[in-house]
Amino acid sequence: MADHIVKSYDAELSILGRKIAEMGGIAEMMLSQSIDALASYDVELSDKVILTDQRLDVLQREIEEQAILTLARRQPMAVDLREIIVAIRVSGDLERVGDLAKNIAKRGKSISSEVRTGRAVVGLKHMADIAAQQLKDVLDAYAAGDPERAIAVWTQDAELDALEDSVFRDMLTFMMEDPRNISFCTHLLFCSKNIERIGDHTTNIAENVVYLATGQMLPTDRPKGGATGLGIAVEATTK
Repeated sequence: MADHIVKSYDAELSILGRKIAEMGGIAEMMLSQSIDALASYDVELSDKVILTDQRLDVLQREIEEQAILTLARRQPMAVDLREIIVAIRVSGDLERVGDLAKNIAKRGKSISSEVRTGRAVVGLKHMADIAAQQLKDVLDAYAAGDPERAIAVWTQDAELDALEDSVFRDMLTFMMEDPRNISFCTHLLFCSKNIERIGDHTTNIAENVVYLATGQMLPTDRPKGGATGLGIAVEATTK
């Protein structure tokens, strides 16, 4: 963004940007650690993730308070207004990502003493890897103000949905193979839904990056992925 005549306004916007960046880093770490804790029976790491969520909540409140004060003082318009509104929206999505990672960590604690099927965690870890990469990419797009990169993340949502369906089928298979797997796999099904929801919040952020950069909203129906979907999204933002 261009510098403003009132330098304190730039400072206020910079504070919002730094806090969003901190929230993003924490959310990425929480997702990674929650899956590691789940896969390695690490109750202490699960507890660490659960406690870390408090910092994310504090940052979201600070961003909202800062944004409201800036709106009241500066009465911004156009892109300046979008920048503040998007900061509020993105902070809300990142706070939810933290909540979902915390939920995974809690599930990890619950199944720490369960009978386990090692194969059952493989698909879940693959889902988490995809979600983590998408979250990183969209945060980079937000920091760089890059709508094309954000649209690329937006079109990948279908991939995570397909993986969730695959994990669901795998869990049913494991439960039918051995009834002792039922409790463990049921917890993993909830975890896969949490990861899928993290993907939804990631695409929300992508939509807001595009809105910030172009002033245009992406279509309500997200494309199924691939080049065609990307073309539709680009066309929608240039009309």
